[in-house]
Amino acid sequence: MALHVTKTPALLIDNAIIYRKCQISFQAGTNHRGRPLYLPFWGPSLFTLGNRSFVLIWDNISAVRKIILASASPRRKEILKITGLDFSVSAGDYEEDLNLPLNPRELARFLSRKKAEAVTHRHMDALIIAADTFIVFQGRLLGKPRSSREAKKMLQMLNGKVHSVITGFTIMDSLSRKTLSRSVETKVYFKKLTGKEIAEYVRSGEPMDKAGAYAVQGLGAVFIKKIDGDFFNVMGLPLHALAESLKKFGVNVLKRRSEEARKRGS
Repeated sequence: MALHVTKTPALLIDNAIIYRKCQISFQAGTNHRGRPLYLPFWGPSLFTLGNRSFVLIWDNISAVRKIILASASPRRKEILKITGLDFSVSAGDYEEDLNLPLNPRELARFLSRKKAEAVTHRHMDALIIAADTFIVFQGRLLGKPRSSREAKKMLQMLNGKVHSVITGFTIMDSLSRKTLSRSVETKVYFKKLTGKEIAEYVRSGEPMDKAGAYAVQGLGAVFIKKIDGDFFNVMGLPLHALAESLKKFGVNVLKRRSEEARKRGS
């Protein structure tokens, strides 16, 4: 097998090459076009090839692994950008079914996992992040309204009451298939709305692609008296829980941002 190393050596000491933030892979043959096919290698930190020893230093796996957001939601993209991580968007075609016989939090995790699985075949070596968000009100699950009439009915239902926003998210390593799924719940308290306020809001068009027919980060915020829990969860991606979970995949958001700031200052 041929050894393929991306990046250039950061340091050379005698016959040992120390690679920093690199990816090692082995040539495992060729593809259907006759081009070399490389498989990623996440092996020991020290190995030899010929008369040379190679030392691998993994500062932060996010430096060498692709991160994929499996969602077309502009709100989730906006939230993930806050972390400063480099990522690409690759939405799948999985159609969620809110009528599956699972409790709400289990259902949110299940749907997010299916969304992650739907895009893994496109990315051989990446961390996939997927999420699904819906409203729970008195045992009833509310997704996105399919018409202005349905949006109006949802807002009338939530009017002056408290409901839950549940987001399930999954982080999946497409190479090792290591998977972590979690769900987060946030309570949202609506003020008492008049029929005119509901009608005007529906005419604004904002409710049409939002779970529960409102946008907490938009005009819908004027209806909200109080939020108990993660604000970003209501937007569609619980930032605190996501950042904590990414650590289990070697991605430390705060460490990465501090290192980047230190480099800019040096």
